[in-house]
Amino acid sequence: MLRVLTLSTLFPDATRPNFGVFVERQTLGLAAHPDVELRVVAPLGLPPWPLSRAARYAPLAALPHHESWKSVETRRPCFTTLPGTGGRFHVAALVRALKPLLADIRRTFAFDVIDAEFFFPDGPAAIALGAHFGVPVSIKARGADIHHWGHAPATTTQVRSAGRAAAGLLAVSEAMKADMVEIGLPAEHIRVHHTGVDLARFAPVDRAAAKAARGIAGPLVVSLGALIPRKGHDIVIDAVAAIPGATLLIAGEGPERSALAARIAALGVGDRVQLLGAIPHGELPALLAAADVMALASSSEGLANAWVEALACGTPIVITAAGGAGEVVTDPAYGRIVPREAPAFAAAIRDLLAAPPATAAVRRGAEGFTWDANTAALFAHLSGLARRT
Repeated sequence: MLRVLTLSTLFPDATRPNFGVFVERQTLGLAAHPDVELRVVAPLGLPPWPLSRAARYAPLAALPHHESWKSVETRRPCFTTLPGTGGRFHVAALVRALKPLLADIRRTFAFDVIDAEFFFPDGPAAIALGAHFGVPVSIKARGADIHHWGHAPATTTQVRSAGRAAAGLLAVSEAMKADMVEIGLPAEHIRVHHTGVDLARFAPVDRAAAKAARGIAGPLVVSLGALIPRKGHDIVIDAVAAIPGATLLIAGEGPERSALAARIAALGVGDRVQLLGAIPHGELPALLAAADVMALASSSEGLANAWVEALACGTPIVITAAGGAGEVVTDPAYGRIVPREAPAFAAAIRDLLAAPPATAAVRRGAEGFTWDANTAALFAHLSGLARRT
């Protein structure tokens, strides 16, 4: 029996059900493996008092520190994050918070391996904890944890040192692996570990009926992701504004909402471009399956779950060359990879609307991304690390 301690600052809770749902899904798959026992530690970063009492942090501080989350025993310890420090002290604070907690867990659950599911601050903290408790550590890179934290002056040394000290590394795509090697992490220790998609839930429907249920008669474009500059929603808004009669629905929330709303108003497209806000993950299949195209103009990604989920619904995608895009769009039926510019997005969307690929052909692009394969690969990786110790 492999005993896994999963460490992830990117994990859902009652106040943020969409936060890190892909980490949750991967973790639940591994926990269900017949040869695995698993516990989750999902730390919560909070600023010091009195900032911790602010409205945005109070719900996190009120979460239970120990609960069964979807039948998996989960601890949610708090650690201190200092605003304005660029994250340089996150790891030390996290290690201080976790050492006594992991010692307590270890009394009844002698974990064989620590599975860190985000590179910062989880990775460097896991390395320190692994050394302290004498267990191997795996760290997974997903995107911003390398693209931002791996290059930011305050944290780059911590990320690189952790990557070199880990017993094993995971990357969500070949492109992510190349980015890791570029900052000095050992290629021979990195295994590509693709995400999965629930092909039963994310599936094609009667698109015309699904659009009609939303009061949409013409072409529908959907974009998913946090409302932050990196996701490029402004580019997709400009692109759809140039396509008469097309509707754009944007699912996500974030600090760019006001700026995006102002852009929609300035372009005079408020009647056909909507900001839906945060949508529960369980409602995404219906939204994606209703769309004629899913468009996402990211400046960086690892391998976006939204890409694969759209394909599973039979919806072609228009995306940038970010991260593992080329590992997903391997056939013209799956969509287009274009420059991060509104005219290029508009041209690709028009192309797909004019000659839509067959739904079944699009769905084939997702069939290689299954949670069963994800679980099997993760089990093989972690059990291999445990055996080497």
